[in-house]
Amino acid sequence: MLTVRYEHLGLCPGDQLLDLGCGFGRHAFEAGKRGARVVAFDYAATELKEVRNTFGAMATAGEVEAGTCTGTVQGDATRLPFIGDAFDRIIAAEVLEHIDDDAPALAELARVLRPGGTIAVTVPAYLPERVCWALSDKYHAPFVAGGHVRIYKEGELRDKLRAAGLEPGSSHHAHALHSPYWWLRCAVGPANEDNLLVNWYRRLLEWDITAAPPVTRWADRLLNPVLGKSLVVYSVKP
Repeated sequence: MLTVRYEHLGLCPGDQLLDLGCGFGRHAFEAGKRGARVVAFDYAATELKEVRNTFGAMATAGEVEAGTCTGTVQGDATRLPFIGDAFDRIIAAEVLEHIDDDAPALAELARVLRPGGTIAVTVPAYLPERVCWALSDKYHAPFVAGGHVRIYKEGELRDKLRAAGLEPGSSHHAHALHSPYWWLRCAVGPANEDNLLVNWYRRLLEWDITAAPPVTRWADRLLNPVLGKSLVVYSVKP
């Protein structure tokens, strides 16, 4: 399930790409399939181990070239262990909303992006996220470890990108069909994953991701401008 559109990012074969907050690697794997050299960065060591293992399996299966993953790095987004101008492209998907002070993280991302390079930053979109916060205190920090600490409006995110020295450009929303799932989760309690409605909706999303039927793909596209769970803003370093 990809949030970033690689054609907007301008990813080319051979590009050095940083996937910040890579999680279990969904964007890193796609970048590797498109010929990028990928550095996967995350705070969680267990997720980085899974990323390494999956890249190894993909190389064995011929899905990516050996050495596509040039590193998996554990660390803090506000203190990146890379030299300046190190990356052609950066993806920071669903990361900033977890960081208490996002300005140093954005400054670091701008520092390690080469001049002329592009970055895709994704955060939870304002309206769906506001509904989640209204439905459940336990959805967001300080009530849950690693929870969301802020809700972004697009204008605020663009201002912060500019303050970091980046030039924001195009944007879009993604994953409209995921917003009702999280509203259900919040309504019954975020930890109550065994709820009947939550289970049913999760199976629907899993079917949508694996089968990609036209009816749900069209519904997602039509609803994204209003209900898209994620906001994606693409920026260039001058």
